[in-house]
Amino acid sequence: QALPVLFKHWLKNEEVEEGGTAVLRCELTKPDAPVEWRKGDTVLQPSDKYEIRQEGTRVELFIYDAEAQDA
Repeated sequence: QALPVLFKHWLKNEEVEEGGTAVLRCELTKPDAPVEWRKGDTVLQPSDKYEIRQEGTRVELFIYDAEAQDA
């Protein structure tokens, strides 16, 4: 039975000025595990607003042109 994927490093709160880029990072216990980024019930998809990067166990979400509603 395979071990579950866990967080090695949890997300930390980030502050960014409006119009800036926020970067959220976490690290998992297994490389290339599937990850969904969500805001409430909405699954975030790559777009001009959101960029998702995953390399091995490290996963990052970039939020471009940050606004108060992105909190």
